[in-house]
Amino acid sequence: MLTLPNTLTLSRIVAIPLLAFLLWWPGWEAGYLMAFALYCAMGITDYFDGYLARSSGAVSKLGIFLDPIADKIMVASVILVLAAQGVLRGPYVGDAHVIAGLIILVREIAVSGLREFLGGLQVSVPVSRLAKWKTTFQLLALGSLILGQGLPGWNVMLGDMSANVPHTVGLVTLWAAAVMTVITGWDYLRVGLKHMD
Repeated sequence: MLTLPNTLTLSRIVAIPLLAFLLWWPGWEAGYLMAFALYCAMGITDYFDGYLARSSGAVSKLGIFLDPIADKIMVASVILVLAAQGVLRGPYVGDAHVIAGLIILVREIAVSGLREFLGGLQVSVPVSRLAKWKTTFQLLALGSLILGQGLPGWNVMLGDMSANVPHTVGLVTLWAAAVMTVITGWDYLRVGLKHMD
């Protein structure tokens, strides 16, 4: 049965190709501002589908299955398009900021595989508080990187260098999310290793 929370989750999945399209043109400031608005709307529906499901008692197996998939597809799509368009580039280390995105993608795939393996053993791995912070930093980072492309004139001077405020915030929080990703990924792996022969 397709409930309102499940409909909201499906709307996020359906909106991902449009989001990727809007992000595909780095010089198109209006497109990036539209992408930022869409990204924020997708984040709001992510909050509300879970809230509505819990408050109305409409938590379903379909929702439990779809919600994390919608989140992972959205994050992976944004990281890949931003990397492809050279947005994950910054001062001092240039393109090395792509490594932070790669760390996040590798962890998402590895943890999904681990959860699938443990699910077959009837072992559940609860989401830790740090993992929730990691998700918050990740969403903030990607939203800031998108906004930075939409507002290229929002700059401050750092010494003799001009830095775009949202873009810089995005890169810093992306690395913070990557560090938390490694820590939480290791925590999940330790739980998984206890159930492997």
